[in-house]
Amino acid sequence: MKRHSIPVRVYYQDTDAGGVVYHAQYLSFMERARSELLNAAGIDLARLTAERRVLFLVFEITIRYRAPARLNDLLTVSAEVAKMGRASLVFAQRVQRGAELLTEAEVTVALVDRDRLKPARMPAELERALQ
Repeated sequence: MKRHSIPVRVYYQDTDAGGVVYHAQYLSFMERARSELLNAAGIDLARLTAERRVLFLVFEITIRYRAPARLNDLLTVSAEVAKMGRASLVFAQRVQRGAELLTEAEVTVALVDRDRLKPARMPAELERALQ
């Protein structure tokens, strides 16, 4: 699956008192981009949870902040699958303002059984959709 990008406008609620995007808000922007990547691949998370009884849980995040975003900036937030394991996905993610890289992250999500919250094997349909 190729990189998928979404536009994100920085609203007042995304910023601190100085009008700079609050550091944790980038995680919300990235979550949206990952969700939209899955949607673009034809993966309905609600159906996957109901039928296959699996959930995605964030397991690890490595993030680097390079430059701040500010109130009313128009950003591009991207996600791509960097690695696929038997029970995990690693996403490479970027937040940019035009050509300027503001933030980059590697987000590892684990697939777990919805009821037991233990690792679960990736459904074949998900693996096919993300290759």
